[in-house]
Amino acid sequence: MPVSDELAMGQPVARWVLLATILGSGMALLDGTVVNVALPSIGADLGADVAGLQWTLNGYLLPLAALILVGGAFGDRYGRRRVFVIGVVWFAVASLLCAVAPSTGWLVAARALQGIGGALLTPNSLAIIQASFRRDDRGTAIGAWSALGGISAAVGPLLGGYLVDAVSWRAVFLINLPMAAVVLLAARHVPESRDDTAAKEPDLAGALAAVLGLGGVTFALIEAPARDATSVAVLTAAVVGAGGLVVFVLVERHRRSPMLPLDIFSSRQFTSANAVTFVVYGALGGVFFLLVVHLQGSLGYSPLEAGAASLPVTLLMLVGSPWAGRLAQRIGPRLPLTVGPLGIAAGMALMVRITPGATYSTSVLPAVVVFGMGLALTVAPVTATVLAAADVRHAGVASGVNNAVARAAGLLAVAVLPVAAGISGSDYGDPAALTDGFRVAVIITAVLAASGGALAAFTIDDDVLAAGDEQSIPSRHCAVDGPPASTRSGGNPVV
Repeated sequence: MPVSDELAMGQPVARWVLLATILGSGMALLDGTVVNVALPSIGADLGADVAGLQWTLNGYLLPLAALILVGGAFGDRYGRRRVFVIGVVWFAVASLLCAVAPSTGWLVAARALQGIGGALLTPNSLAIIQASFRRDDRGTAIGAWSALGGISAAVGPLLGGYLVDAVSWRAVFLINLPMAAVVLLAARHVPESRDDTAAKEPDLAGALAAVLGLGGVTFALIEAPARDATSVAVLTAAVVGAGGLVVFVLVERHRRSPMLPLDIFSSRQFTSANAVTFVVYGALGGVFFLLVVHLQGSLGYSPLEAGAASLPVTLLMLVGSPWAGRLAQRIGPRLPLTVGPLGIAAGMALMVRITPGATYSTSVLPAVVVFGMGLALTVAPVTATVLAAADVRHAGVASGVNNAVARAAGLLAVAVLPVAAGISGSDYGDPAALTDGFRVAVIITAVLAASGGALAAFTIDDDVLAAGDEQSIPSRHCAVDGPPASTRSGGNPVV
């Protein structure tokens, strides 16, 4: 397929591509937040404590973070559309298993299956856009993907609250079934793309090491407060986790065809943008986990009211993300990625005023508005920067890395933040303990988010988007003829 056949915004096929990729990734993002508002109901129905609620979230985030690189690499090698469709079907089946869960253990296991499906569909949704759209329209397409996909995540608490109030917590999983059906219909019109230079053998050793590494560390962090940090189970998990991460790096360094080519990090901009992602998304993961629980447990909000409290974030993402993507394309990403995380931090700092007896208009609303403005200014520019810093033929791997970094950050935040804030056991049902812990938690996350803005100010170059776009213009682009190798700034070969 010649370059002239690359998609432009407004073309019928381009609309189908955006519908499939946005709704598909939105389904996975939605499940990352829609469950949060249902946690108190899940805990009451299934008898889960704080650790059980943490595992309900991290049971999903762990395989998502550990396998998302595999999903991106599989898409590059076997076809991004094909792997994306498999992920959508897998995710829908796992969602049904979540909806019928009779126990916490069943639910956590089904959530893990959801995470595997998410790891297949999420990186390939963005890689399809990067590989399908022409250079001049990529920024706008990514902005639309970020805005509408981000809205899926932001609207999750509202939708989850309504479903918990009107039906049951189980309904938050059933909504994925009709969404998956629409995605599969739209995906019929999505062109296939792949990297024909990629090796065909899956990196199973690297995937196993990643799962053991992240899983061991996560288990140790979550279970240490309940089991004692010196218990055999916690110490064993910590050793296995640390060893798994070391083995992962060694395997990827020496494997001929790794799922994560380590030299992709030779781009300082790619590494810096992912560092910003890790810090900021760690802060976001902590707040999204605790805010809706705090509103219900400490302020007496219903699930619907707790979900509706963050509606301004949804509206700001809808309006602001496409604009932020175009702004970063025009002036460079440094300013948006500096101001955006600082705005997120300011919103989090304002959340210390959300205490029992406080009104929505004077405490919750100002915080979520400032938070949402910062988030809208951050998401599209950081995504565009990561992809522009990598060669287009590695779009799946680059997207997978960035998604893995974001999910791993959220995973660690959910595991560490309650411990750091002093929230454990059944504290989510104790208003006083939950309020004190929430206040400490949002201060910690505000510092994290602000450090992300400072990091961007000193490490992100304004010309990265222009340079990345110029170097990622493929001379060929289709399922049969993949884009050729190119070079980054400085002449370093992309492999």
